[in-house]
Amino acid sequence: MHFKNQQWYNWLLILTVFSLAIAPLILVPNSEFSGADNQAAQTIQEINPNYQPWFKPLVQPASGEIASLLFSLQAGLGAGVIGYVMGLYRGRREGKMERNTIPTSDGLSKPRKTVKDN
Repeated sequence: MHFKNQQWYNWLLILTVFSLAIAPLILVPNSEFSGADNQAAQTIQEINPNYQPWFKPLVQPASGEIASLLFSLQAGLGAGVIGYVMGLYRGRREGKMERNTIPTSDGLSKPRKTVKDN
């Protein structure tokens, strides 16, 4: 892929992500967006008002903002770990491919001969 085409695709991807994030706010105005935990708790209370949770949280955040901060921190760390692992495996694969080729004078590479090839 050419560099110009790749830039165009990157901008298109960024625009798509922002559109997906902003569309619900525009299409459903004055709505309350709550987390799945709150919705599940409400549904359980509707089904069985006498339900008692099995356990209580170890640490209760002081406010919703702190809970959001902890959630986004957890999401960021998870994304960092996933990105690191993907980069590690890609680097290993590219290194393996590089070790199995010989550079030629025209800037291209050709496969190395192995014992089986001789």
